[in-house]
Amino acid sequence: MSVDTERAKYKTVYKGRIYYFCSKWCLEEFEKNPEYYLQSGPRGMPSHSM
Repeated sequence: MSVDTERAKYKTVYKGRIYYFCSKWCLEEFEKNPEYYLQSGPRGMPSHSM
């Protein structure tokens, strides 16, 4: 998925680099374990409870 960095509502900084996200949930999942996502890459929308 590509995210328009000019309009992205969700972003975070990790080790001096800015990461952009399509949703608050994706941002929160990344922040829980950023190294996992940096090594494994995105896996699509994981299932989660709302």
